[in-house]
Amino acid sequence: MLLSHGGEPSPTGGPVARWSVEQVLALAPDDASRKAGTRLGAAGPWTGTGRDAAGALWGLCKGSGSTPYRTVVDTTGPAYSCSCPSRKFPCKHALGLLLFRASDDAAFRPGEPADWAAAWIEARRGRAAEKGGPAAGGDTARAPADTAAARKRAERRAERVTGGAQELEQRLADLLRGGLAATDRSGYGLWEETAARMVDAQAPGLAARVRELGAISGTGPGWPVRLLEECALLHLLDNAWLGREWLPDPLAATVRTRMGLPVSAEGPPVRDQWLVLAQYDTPDGRIVTRRIWLYGRESGRTALLLSFGAAGRAPAQALPVGATVDAELTPYPGGGQLRAELGEQFGALAPAGPPPGIAVAAAPAVYGDALREDPWLDAWPVTLRNVIPAPSEDGWQVVDAHADSALPIAPAALSRPGLWKLVALSGGGPVTVFGEIGHRGFDPLAAWDPSEAEEAGRTTDGSVVQLV
Repeated sequence: MLLSHGGEPSPTGGPVARWSVEQVLALAPDDASRKAGTRLGAAGPWTGTGRDAAGALWGLCKGSGSTPYRTVVDTTGPAYSCSCPSRKFPCKHALGLLLFRASDDAAFRPGEPADWAAAWIEARRGRAAEKGGPAAGGDTARAPADTAAARKRAERRAERVTGGAQELEQRLADLLRGGLAATDRSGYGLWEETAARMVDAQAPGLAARVRELGAISGTGPGWPVRLLEECALLHLLDNAWLGREWLPDPLAATVRTRMGLPVSAEGPPVRDQWLVLAQYDTPDGRIVTRRIWLYGRESGRTALLLSFGAAGRAPAQALPVGATVDAELTPYPGGGQLRAELGEQFGALAPAGPPPGIAVAAAPAVYGDALREDPWLDAWPVTLRNVIPAPSEDGWQVVDAHADSALPIAPAALSRPGLWKLVALSGGGPVTVFGEIGHRGFDPLAAWDPSEAEEAGRTTDGSVVQLV
């Protein structure tokens, strides 16, 4: 593939962490790559392996042809280069190389990279050294943007969105007038036709919420109540858009985002030691959305990186869970400013212990405070300390080991194998768990070994377990 993805390497060098097997597997773009990479994660197919002090790994992997594949990984990005024809990033050979090192560090001779790997490594480090200066051979001045044309396009789209919001308000009124309990007889076609109208109005956020309404009708006891609640939130979003001129700027930005209008990261960048809390993919029609949760060790801020991949391809951005990266993040506008854009990285990835957590009893209040900034939030990130997973009457819960309080585990997590990983890690004892709390309960995403929970500042490999 001979391509690279990820951030630029650290120009400072410095010690580079050896990743754990769990962290490497988290980078795989799909299950097939994970399985194929695991088969290559031993000495058998590899020759000429090596590493340097700045975080580069290289090796030759025997394939079906006469010429072995040349694989290079820069763990400070991370970024990958391989001579194989795969269009996945990282490919199975890059995963295998990382897994091989995770299991047998002695097999990687420290020293200067092989000639075939050196060119790619030097090119990446050269780009990192040039950051902050004018591009070589380029003209630093850019043509001024046609702001007037852009403003007219934005105004035309806002008019279409407003028309869609007004139409949706009328449809919601007709729906309530006819009675919500009768909607299950109309079938999903009613909702899909309404969603299509919102797409025509260039309001994809409204379309997505309308489709969610269609999935509620006739689903279990009490579905009319749940449908009414979601209709109320949709009505609130409609009216917020129609009256956005009178909203505070952060809330107005949140409304624009919820309607599906594009926004850009803005504001001063925040540099910190960012701990990678969790990473997981969710399919959204023809698009795969990757969410990476980060926690700033010094700022105490939690941030969300979003990246997207077309159908059949995972998003390119990936960071190993449990590692920290010295980097700048630029926040997006809106309530809470959780979403951010990853900027320049200044140091190598390093392992770390768990983030500081809160007690179970305090978690609902954290979610409640976040709802004041964004009333349409389904969940909010939180780290719980000293919790024990335990069965309940209708599922599972996380119980405070030192107090009489508990949170139900969200239904979506009950069918995932991550729940049993959490139970096995706990073994009946307290653990530190990161996840998302919402009106459906707590969804655990990552957990730390009990021995590490006692020493949040201690850095060791393999202490974090992904639950998604």
